[in-house]
Amino acid sequence: MSLAEAPAAPATEKASSSTMRDILDRQKAAHIADGPPSAELRIDRINRAIGILVDHREEIEDCLRHDFGHRSVQQSAFTDVVSSIAPLKHARSHVKKWMRTSRRNANFPLNLLGARARVEYQPLGTIGVVSPWNFPVQLTFAPLADIFAAGNRAMIKPSEFTPRTSELMQRMFASAFDETEVAVILGGPETGAEFTSLPFDHLIFTGATSIGRHVMRAAAENLVPVTLELGGKSPVIISDTADMQVTANRVMFGKTLNAGQICLAPDYVFVPKDKVSDFTSAAEKSVQKMYPTLKDNPDYTSVINQRHYDRLQGYLDEARAAGVEIYEINPAKEDFSQQPHHKIPPTLLIDPGDDLKVMQDEIFGPILPVKTYSEVGEAIDYVNKHPRPLGLYYFGEDQGEERQVLDNTTSGSVALNDVVMQVAQDNLPFGGVGPSGMGAYHGFDGFKTFSHAKSIYKAPRTEMISMFRPPWGEKFQKAINGQIKR
Repeated sequence: MSLAEAPAAPATEKASSSTMRDILDRQKAAHIADGPPSAELRIDRINRAIGILVDHREEIEDCLRHDFGHRSVQQSAFTDVVSSIAPLKHARSHVKKWMRTSRRNANFPLNLLGARARVEYQPLGTIGVVSPWNFPVQLTFAPLADIFAAGNRAMIKPSEFTPRTSELMQRMFASAFDETEVAVILGGPETGAEFTSLPFDHLIFTGATSIGRHVMRAAAENLVPVTLELGGKSPVIISDTADMQVTANRVMFGKTLNAGQICLAPDYVFVPKDKVSDFTSAAEKSVQKMYPTLKDNPDYTSVINQRHYDRLQGYLDEARAAGVEIYEINPAKEDFSQQPHHKIPPTLLIDPGDDLKVMQDEIFGPILPVKTYSEVGEAIDYVNKHPRPLGLYYFGEDQGEERQVLDNTTSGSVALNDVVMQVAQDNLPFGGVGPSGMGAYHGFDGFKTFSHAKSIYKAPRTEMISMFRPPWGEKFQKAINGQIKR
């Protein structure tokens, strides 16, 4: 079906504040009435989530294709279906182990008298999930894997920028879950603002740093703890020891996948001064192999909408006016001035000034600034003078230099000799630091994020502990004196 034949985007009816609050109240009441769910019920919820992904796979791909103007259905199968099922299956395999009581040591001398300590992981209740437009399915279901494993219920506010996909997810969840288990709330920014003001037991937001500030402020009114998955400018440092073609293959894949609309996409690259032409040449070869054509290539995704297309073109116009060398990678030399979608060829900007918006904003598109350095310390200093990024990437074979980069930079995560793929590791926590986010999820770390770690202390039966109560005598003083030492 062509875009012209596609049905009109569904209207995302605005959910009223009272409707949202009613759903939340019913979820909280059900959570209290039913008590903590068994491992079997948690696994059942996970299985139902997997089931609706499998059953609606083609609809998901089709909705995403139309919401983006054009999006590769193979990419959507990989990034939004497979990458949603994987964390759900991981949680299903491990939930019983994660639920186990964690035994801890009671402090001396109470432990010698029979005191015991433990931690039990308790469901929080209802988790609010605000998911973005760039991977709307994956960034809804991946946190749900940990939310369900931890025994919680969920209310989901998907993006209004992908209306077909959001409406589909509402139907998908309604087909397999009662509204007291999972509810999907449709609507625009006003609905989103009201949603984030609800008194959830925890709120996870994935999106722009600028919006994250508003989300955190709204959640603070009800003292709702938040996990913020934001973004920023994720740097790539390419060592003099790196294999340039392998490096370019991986960097350009990360920059062109989803047309660079990925929170972890490489945002700028640092290359040794004498290796710039090597990188640009390798980048061109890489793109040409992946995308011999771009304009009508079903594998190459569009920019989401006119607003973001204009924003990206504005970066290029400003760089052009500033005299920056612009290296457009357009293998078939196609004319993009007339096109049905919002496609932009992968474009390298060679040594743009830091006063340009492309070096200040998160790019979120297929534009890649290339900076140069003489010594790796320069690249490290540059990274440290800017807000801490969500991801950082180092390519090279010099272990000492690799260690220098790791020890002297702070980022949410790191990939060595690759980009983006750290997010696909279910055993690694995923999250930002500072302006790139707070908190983390994925796997056991996500289970803990969406659980309350309840500390439990059990006193010894013996009344020898009475020595710690007044009147304090010689035994008490001796015990205290024994602890006050170096």
